[in-house]
Amino acid sequence: MSQHPMQHPAIQAGQNNSSHDHVHEPAHAHEKGRCCDSEHVMQKTQLASLAPVQSIGSGVRTPIRIMQMDCPTEEALIRKKLAGMSGVLNVQFNLMQRVLTVDHTPEVLDDIVKAIVSLDFTPELPEPGDNLNQTLESPTKSWWPLAIGGVAALGSEILSWMGYSEWIVIALALLAVLISGLTTYKKGWLAIMNGNLNINALMSIAVTGALALQHWPEAAMVMVLFAIAEAIEARSLDHARRSVERLMDVAPATVTMQAKDGSWQTRAAAQVQVGDLLRAKPGERIGLDGVVEKGYTAMDQSPITGESAPVDKAPGDILYAGSINGMAEVEYRVQAEFSNTMLARIIHAVHDAQASKAPTQRFVDQFSRVYTPIVCVLAVLIAVIPPLMGMGAWTDWIYKALVLLVIACPCALVISTPVAVVSGLAAAAKHGILIKGGAYLEQGRKLVWLAVDKTGTLTTGKPVLHSVELGNTQETMAHCQRLAASLAARSDHPVSQAIAYAWQQQLANDTSATAYYPLQDFQAIAGAGSSAFMDGVEYRLGSPRWLADLLEQDASLSAAVSLAQSQGQTVSLLANPDRILAAFVVADTIRPSSAEAIAQLHQLGIRTVMLSGDNQATARHMGQQAGIDDVKADLLPQDKLEAIAQYAVDGAVGMVGDGINDAPALARADIGFAMGAVGTDTAIETADVALMDDDLRKIPRFIRLSRSTHAVLVQNITLALGIKAVFLVVTLMGLATMWMAVFADVGASLIVILNSLRLLRK
Repeated sequence: MSQHPMQHPAIQAGQNNSSHDHVHEPAHAHEKGRCCDSEHVMQKTQLASLAPVQSIGSGVRTPIRIMQMDCPTEEALIRKKLAGMSGVLNVQFNLMQRVLTVDHTPEVLDDIVKAIVSLDFTPELPEPGDNLNQTLESPTKSWWPLAIGGVAALGSEILSWMGYSEWIVIALALLAVLISGLTTYKKGWLAIMNGNLNINALMSIAVTGALALQHWPEAAMVMVLFAIAEAIEARSLDHARRSVERLMDVAPATVTMQAKDGSWQTRAAAQVQVGDLLRAKPGERIGLDGVVEKGYTAMDQSPITGESAPVDKAPGDILYAGSINGMAEVEYRVQAEFSNTMLARIIHAVHDAQASKAPTQRFVDQFSRVYTPIVCVLAVLIAVIPPLMGMGAWTDWIYKALVLLVIACPCALVISTPVAVVSGLAAAAKHGILIKGGAYLEQGRKLVWLAVDKTGTLTTGKPVLHSVELGNTQETMAHCQRLAASLAARSDHPVSQAIAYAWQQQLANDTSATAYYPLQDFQAIAGAGSSAFMDGVEYRLGSPRWLADLLEQDASLSAAVSLAQSQGQTVSLLANPDRILAAFVVADTIRPSSAEAIAQLHQLGIRTVMLSGDNQATARHMGQQAGIDDVKADLLPQDKLEAIAQYAVDGAVGMVGDGINDAPALARADIGFAMGAVGTDTAIETADVALMDDDLRKIPRFIRLSRSTHAVLVQNITLALGIKAVFLVVTLMGLATMWMAVFADVGASLIVILNSLRLLRK
């Protein structure tokens, strides 16, 4: 978001039509969330129709930043105000980012803005290019009003206890209430006028009642304690809001770019264009996504992928913004602008996930709408019925009712779920696990089966040369390998590429090895292999089926080929017109982390199945190596879809694939995991959970985090309701005071926030 957000012209109109004297400087201009003072607001004259919107059916979708909207109190107030407006189709709230998204007909945007202004909020409509997903912290509230109010309240309490003149006690109490509680009173009055009994309204009623009952010191202390607790809660919520940015805010603001004259200059990363050439010195962070053009280094990609070990980079390899360069200088060509790097897309995806409510959060929201009116009705009954029945004095029961009102607001209950979910999402992102919504974070703990694709998921997806067996020939091993590599290098078949790559590695490590043989009349035979001539002799490299006649002449080699094929390996034979010279055994290999990941899943009580389009022998061999519980092979995409449906009978099923080829099964599964999301936009866009590298061990980590998040949610809800239930009993017994009620309400909010932040260490 820009430093100068666009302020809607209706705000100016609101200055003339609203009952508030200072719309640009509302009463809570320095309260939590306030950012729209003269230093942050640039007056604009654009019409509302110029605000960035997104078309949705018959209406448009407009995001609006409201910096004062940072807890369920403000959400409920705005929701009720907009709910009955003609032309408003739907409203969505992202309290963690303070963004209200309104679906509406185009002509009512001015009315929406005026309605928000009437609640003493300052709406900000973004200009094109603004980023409403960027978290803005609340400006630090000035401490001196709270300090003066606290001293006055404490003085009133001490002087009252010492028996000083009541007028001094009253004066100090009123001073404390005015200094620390004027904003609360204004917010409370607005809430009452809009038919909303939020915490500000309830606190205003309670303090006013205490003053009417001549509990002067207590009324003052309650208001001061409430203001202090609100300030602490605001800072705690800011900490939660910034969790994603603190984890991922690693890309440098400036980079070293080559200018048109060839010189190297420092430029702002946001000004660099796709195609520009950048340079990173040893130890520097990569500023933008790009491709290495010059240099060899090792790159720490842990901020993006969660990988603990540095990754070697050479010309042609991809670099990601935020990665840390190793001990060598590299030059790289920019592939994505600053706002579209992998890092930016990760943050954007996590912010979108924050806006989607988890099942527990939806339940809590519904519960709170019923809970608050019930408690308020109960408070009224407590104030009226007992004294009418002659069970005590009116003042005593009214006081108990006022105490109950203080703890009636469900702030702690409602805030307990979004803070926990956001903390869980941020903790996952720290380890290279991108979760697309709170619903999936909660669903992870329920998984019973995990279906795993074979190629590229359980295995590396890149065949490698496993072994070489010489046939009945006088040729040396080195000659056969060089000859086979010479043929293989001319083919694009994965098996041939594995043979050629193995020889290239040998060339790099063995100075005595020589390059490829010169070949003539090379031919690629579809479904068979390739052939070429050298010194007038034809040589072939291909499948055992193509060279079956020659293979039958060598019983020993034929047995070795059959054994390799039974273990799921692929064999390519090198032959001259008379005999088989050598057999090259190529196999896709299990990722080093796969077996460990499967073992961890079993420890968590999750069963595994491999769904593969490969043949039965290969699939079963790979499954046994990895420790998979069940194996299904020879599957087409629709077969994988049916398999997911079969396993779903036992409970929730997860599916791990590449995010593209396994799309039907990924869509059918309760949670779809995309492997290797780095470098593929499709994986981030389509998967429920994207693993930012190819490490399957991230899935057990995700499940453990899901279980921890659920545990924190249960703890938070239990704490929030338990504290209120206990205090209800204490109040009815006549043992509670109003300042204790403040600690019970706001203290519960702080406890659930701090408890949720523990997830960031998971």
